[in-house]
Order: sequence, then structure tokens, then C-alpha cells
Amino acid sequence: MVVTILFGAMVMTRRRGYRIFAAKPGVYKSTLDGDDSARSSDELLAHDEGGEDDAQEYIAATKNMPKTRKLLGITLKTPNTSQFKNNIHSRILQRFPFLIEMFYWVINYGFYRMTAILSNKIFAGRGIWTVAESHGLAVLDFEQHGFLSPLFPSEQEIQQWFMHGHQDALTVLNKAYALIHIPGTVGFIAWYYYIAPSHPTFATVRRTMTLTNFMAFTTFIFYPCMPPRLLPKKHGFLDTVRHDDAQSVWMSGKYVNSLAAMPSMHFGYAFCIGCTMIYHSGIFRRKLEHGEARKSWAWKVFYLSVGVGYPAMILTTIVATANHYFLDAWIATMFVLLAFMSNKVFYVFIPLEDWFLWVLRVELPVPSTGERFRELGYRL
Repeated sequence: MVVTILFGAMVMTRRRGYRIFAAKPGVYKSTLDGDDSARSSDELLAHDEGGEDDAQEYIAATKNMPKTRKLLGITLKTPNTSQFKNNIHSRILQRFPFLIEMFYWVINYGFYRMTAILSNKIFAGRGIWTVAESHGLAVLDFEQHGFLSPLFPSEQEIQQWFMHGHQDALTVLNKAYALIHIPGTVGFIAWYYYIAPSHPTFATVRRTMTLTNFMAFTTFIFYPCMPPRLLPKKHGFLDTVRHDDAQSVWMSGKYVNSLAAMPSMHFGYAFCIGCTMIYHSGIFRRKLEHGEARKSWAWKVFYLSVGVGYPAMILTTIVATANHYFLDAWIATMFVLLAFMSNKVFYVFIPLEDWFLWVLRVELPVPSTGERFRELGYRL
């Protein structure tokens, strides 16, 4: 399912009119950008308003001079990869620019896979299972007896409500938990890349989700937490997803860290997606972005409904299936907000990316974000 979504997005966002094996390769310019259209990383760094730096960068590009990067008050010289724009792998990326987004998420997944390995090594002495159980019980105790206890409903009562008299609804939630999280998030990234009004807008959301990932993954390593469903039965939780035989490949084996309940990335992703949908509903903004169309009230209500309903559905799902505590969702929400406010921290990696691309002899493609969507006469 995920592979189909990713490669479908790669085809849908391909650069039309660009030929990988053209007789006379040229430089593609996006119809959405001006003459100074930037590569996906170059656009992160602000240019001077007078245009002097733009002119210098253009000259540098034509002569393959080093790039000048200004980060944290420090001026750095990095290799100019424009000389590799006609290499075959550069041209493949230019034809299918969504491949870059796929690569970024492969890095995310690689980091996630390391969380269980590192956590096991750190807590090898006490035993990872014992540590995770103690952390899970600590979360439960904080919710029930801490100073914020009035803010936390009882997870046991919610699950029992579904189990007694609402079993059909619980079956739906079990299957939703097993199937929606990863495919739904990947589907959102693909959809948003296809329709976002600009690549900088898309990149802000992607960087926010990526930084949320890294903060969550770091927490998984140093604070392994057992989900309610794995606690001893005396605490009153049932693993309803497996009980209903609804588990998927994302829930077992080498694909998942089962002791990573804190924070809930199910809710973290859903909250980020919901905020994006609410933002593009336009209800809470007076001014639209360039490339956005003013929506009818029907579309505004639709975007708002999805923006509120999707996170609410995921929150209900993770609690009713005993896969997360309410506190997990709280922490995930704070991580998303913190990531949004500080997502530009990734700018510090741009010089490293320049060197990495130089080693690979490849030039980043011009992003095709939203281009094909508007070629068909639509606007977000």
C-alpha cells in the first residue's frame, strides 16, 4: 500500500516535458517560480532584497564557483553542484523530483529502526521490558493521581465502553489503528506535495513532521514506555487489535518498536495533518497565500471537518485500543508545536547536504510542488 502511494506520487508529480535522455539537455525552470527559482534546499536561505546575492549566485553557478552559505552568522563556502546537472542521476531526479521526499522519509525510517536497538543497549542491565513497564505505570499513575489528573479521562473506562455494547465500533477502530497510521501519513505527504501552493509551504510542514519524528525517536531511546495493552492484566487493559485479529505489518516484527508509547506519533502525525487542513480551510486567515484559491463555504467546512475530525478519530482510536495513554497524545502535541516553531533548525544541515551532493556528483531538482495540479486548472 505504501509503495503504491509513493510511486504513484512520483509519477503524478513528474516533470512533464522534461526528457532524461534528451539530445541537448537543458535546465528546467518551474512554471511556478521566477527566473531565480531555487533548488529545494537553496530556497531555505534568504536572499538580500537588493538582489546582489542573487546575481552573485547566478554568476557562481555559471562558472561552477563555490556556493556562499550564511548560517548562524558564519559564512561558509560549499561546492557548487550545478556542474553535475546533466549527469544521468541528476536528470532522473529532475524528471521525478518526489524521489527526494522519498529519500528524506527513508532517513526517518532508518532513525526509527535504530530506536529499539539503542534503547535495548542502554537499558541492557535492568532489562528493557522492566524499564518500559515501570515507565508505563508511572504515566498511568501521573494521569490518575498527579496534579493534572482532572484533565485525564480514564483509558480503562473508555475501552470498556467500546467493549461492552459498541463492539462493532471497536472493530472499526482496531482496523483503523492497524492500517491508517503509516499509509495515511505517507498519503498525506504525497497529496500535499501534489497540491501545496508552494514548495516552501510544503517544506515547512515536512520539516515540522520530520523534527517531531526526531524528538519522538530520541524519547523512544531514553524513555522506553510500555503501552497499556502490554501492561499486566491486573491493570484492566486488553490488546483489542490483536484480539480482533486486525494487526498489520506495521505492528509487529522488525517494522515496529513495541515499547515506544511515549509520545504517540499516531496522534502527532494526525495533529500536524489536522493543523495543515485547518490552515488551508482559510477560515482563520484573512489573506491567502500566492497560488491559493478562495474556497466556497462548503470546501471550508470540509477542510475544517477533516482538520478537526481526523485527529479526534485517531485520539479515540489509540485510547480505545489501549495502544497509548492520553499523556502520550499531550506530549506529541507539544512536540509538534515545538517542531513547528523551530523547524528551521534543519537549515544547519544545508552545507552538509552541499558536500554530500558533491560527493555523489548530483544536482538537486527544482521542486514540482503543486505544478501538475495547477496545470490541470486547479488551485488549493
